[in-house]
Amino acid sequence: MRGPRVSRAERAALVGLIAGRARRLEAERSLDELAGLAEAAGAQVVLRVLQERPKPDSSTYLGSGKIATLAASCAETNVDVVMFDNELTPAQLRQIEEKVGRKIIDRTQLILDIFARRARTREGKLQVELAQLKYLLPRLVGAGDALSRLGGGIGTRGPGETKLETDRRRIRTRIHAITDDIDHVRRRRAQLRERRHKASVPTVALVGYTNAGKTTLFNLLTRSAAEASDALFVTLDPLVRQLRLPDSRELLVSDTVGFIDRLPHALVAAFRATLEEVAEADLILHIIDAAAPDRERRMSAVRQVLEEVGAIEVPLVEVYNKCDQLTPDERRRLQEQDPAALTISALRRDGIDELIETMASRLELDVRRMTFTFDLDDPADRERIARLYRHARVLVHEARDSRVSIVADVPRRLIPRVDPGAR
Repeated sequence: MRGPRVSRAERAALVGLIAGRARRLEAERSLDELAGLAEAAGAQVVLRVLQERPKPDSSTYLGSGKIATLAASCAETNVDVVMFDNELTPAQLRQIEEKVGRKIIDRTQLILDIFARRARTREGKLQVELAQLKYLLPRLVGAGDALSRLGGGIGTRGPGETKLETDRRRIRTRIHAITDDIDHVRRRRAQLRERRHKASVPTVALVGYTNAGKTTLFNLLTRSAAEASDALFVTLDPLVRQLRLPDSRELLVSDTVGFIDRLPHALVAAFRATLEEVAEADLILHIIDAAAPDRERRMSAVRQVLEEVGAIEVPLVEVYNKCDQLTPDERRRLQEQDPAALTISALRRDGIDELIETMASRLELDVRRMTFTFDLDDPADRERIARLYRHARVLVHEARDSRVSIVADVPRRLIPRVDPGAR
């Protein structure tokens, strides 16, 4: 009798292109990132190919000669899956698969696959499935043979495993149903946000490139235990937790999905319900991996996604994390280059007090100093006192008999709630 079959990691070849004015160093870093994505998907990288040409070949991406070389190298190294560092057209996918005789997936498909593995909640799974189906639809036409030979594994998880053989009409019906479900989630989120807004609890959204340290910082600020890891895209489902400031006021902090360069448009669209949390926040903390060699490229990728989800107008603080990995000179240069930015190490808890102070001050820029007199015998007044302590900075508290006089800096949006007669 044979024992249980042990599944081995798929052996992967990575393929990148130095096209046009792109520099080799940039292409190599992008291929390094693709290797991180491949490992996050459970693959073992055994071959890397970087081809230089003026522009991608419209038929085989690399050109027929290089594709033949790639096929030979894949056979020699026993490759299971070839991963391209760009999005391929349906025609290119079919041509390459035919000539190389291996499973071919592109960067978009790989990212979608990781998202399918990592989604935990029903909402997250729906969003990933929607993105995968939208990606698959144009690739089903005339691709029956190629798709039927995929045989499972990376690039076929999520709806890929069960829906590759379905016809276009059924896929369109499913897309419509998922879109309706996600719209329902979106409306529910909007109601929750409205409720939070009415309660006047400010929200801070953490955004950043994948693996910048957002979840480590989130756990530190909110004393949570969300999963943090060096792997890419560990946080898919948004988390919102409370942060109590030293003066007892409360904020809500939300951790969001990590961004990445060339984040598939289908994913940005599918995750719009989640990313609206960012657009509706009172303050965004852009968490940056200070030690990343391609830091500027990553920052630019994050700004691009913020623009795409309509969050570019939200007040933003740049927070350079992992500063314990910089030399004192590098840290000094960073602060000279961007004096408004904060430098922290979430892992070592360096700079966290200053970060919390900055959040508090940025969120209360629009305040008015007010004096209140309350009657402790009145339950409504007791509730107003509690609200003041939660959401304003109380400077003076004087009690005499059952009367209390309070001087406080009150956020303007809260004034009607603590003093209904105020204008």
